[in-house]
Amino acid sequence: MSLEDGLFGIHGKALALRSQRLSLLASNIANASTPGYKARDIDFDAALKEATTQAGKSAADVSKAADDSMGYRVPLQPSLDGNTVELSTEQTLFAENAVKYRTTLSFLEGRINTITRALKGE
Repeated sequence: MSLEDGLFGIHGKALALRSQRLSLLASNIANASTPGYKARDIDFDAALKEATTQAGKSAADVSKAADDSMGYRVPLQPSLDGNTVELSTEQTLFAENAVKYRTTLSFLEGRINTITRALKGE
């Protein structure tokens, strides 16, 4: 178990995965009008499970877990130009993931503040 895993548990890896998912969802939204673009997403639960079974591994391994858990989204109704981005779905998923990202970040900030106070003897 690495020091990071001991201090932050799964939250550090969760934050990294949520960041990667935000980037991917933003890419989907940006390409909503690109003919032939296929919407992608990360299966967050599967990626987090894979990342946590690799305790003590590097950030590159968290990225690998995200890549391994990435897939194409099947749209309810694909457009005629082959684009599979459904803008309302992407925006909803982006907003949900952003809230979860901020929640994880707040938890980690609290944890870091607690550790800092303990080190200062407060």
